[in-house]
Amino acid sequence: MIRLKPLPGNELAVVVHPRAALPARLPALADFVRRSAPVVPLGKHPAWLGVLNAALGHEVFALEAVSGGRTYGFLPLALVSGPLFGRFLVSLPYLNSNGIVAASADVQSLLVTRAVTLADELNVRYLELRQESQLDHADLDAAVTSKVHMRLALPRSTDALWKGFDPKVRNQVRKGEKHGFAVAWGGAELLDRFYAVLTENMRDLGTPVYGMGLFREVLATFPGDAEVCVLSTGGRPAAAALLLHGWGTTEVPTASALKELNPTCVNMLMYWHLLKRAVERGQAEFDFGRSTADGPTFRFKKQWGAVPHPAVWQYAVNDGEARELRPDNPRYQRAIRVWQRLPVGLTKLLGPAIVRGIP
Repeated sequence: MIRLKPLPGNELAVVVHPRAALPARLPALADFVRRSAPVVPLGKHPAWLGVLNAALGHEVFALEAVSGGRTYGFLPLALVSGPLFGRFLVSLPYLNSNGIVAASADVQSLLVTRAVTLADELNVRYLELRQESQLDHADLDAAVTSKVHMRLALPRSTDALWKGFDPKVRNQVRKGEKHGFAVAWGGAELLDRFYAVLTENMRDLGTPVYGMGLFREVLATFPGDAEVCVLSTGGRPAAAALLLHGWGTTEVPTASALKELNPTCVNMLMYWHLLKRAVERGQAEFDFGRSTADGPTFRFKKQWGAVPHPAVWQYAVNDGEARELRPDNPRYQRAIRVWQRLPVGLTKLLGPAIVRGIP
């Protein structure tokens, strides 16, 4: 855990590193983040700034609180912009959780103040910090807390993991096994199959899909720590997921299964393999991602034994409302229904350009 105080006589200052300065600062920032807690998700790694810039074209910034040449705080930010919705400053898009890593509340406050100033300089509609606890700052004038992170503490063996499941969960996994799905693990060589499942599932959900370039960039940036799992039947991909292995925790930011194959329990079988993978790597925790409390995905994750943890997204709003672009906004229900009727090929063409502009 970070327990640092600036040395006497050294003033604490916040430096805004633009994209060009990031490569030189990445090692120090990565080390600072790694030492911030016993368990740190890969989603906190500062190299995500490079991923988002390369794959989505976002301008990115690293806010670093420094004193005497030493790091005391870090806040990654991405400028998300597009013609449909406007401009936003986010920490960070795509990922469920990010925000400030700091040695103290005073450092947190300094970083928020500088981020708010940067948001004004960039003329964005709002600053969004995807935190897991409330930050006390006068400029953070709105919050969304309707979702929670669903996490499962992992045992040391896959046998103990299996025995810890409810009998109904074990029965569904066994049902999936009876269908003989082939399971493959890998990287870029599996992206076509991964993306085939993802694009169909996202179309069915009525949500624009990220371009394949995002996932290719993730795999290239985190070799060995990011990997793809694909389950297939008859040579056709049926379920797929992206796993991110951090320091003590594994998270699954993207997972999909074909709706038509729900009766086969392929999704249950896939998550069994994902959880096993995390245990085999010696991880202490599995993060299923965010869900609306008591919603369908919440219940799916809860059946595995996952428990809710806070998700506190805070905002400094200049224009509009914090909830305006959330998928549950009634304004977008008609658009979602239209999207669900589009051919998958068309959503693959249109989706990436739309979603890159959504915070």
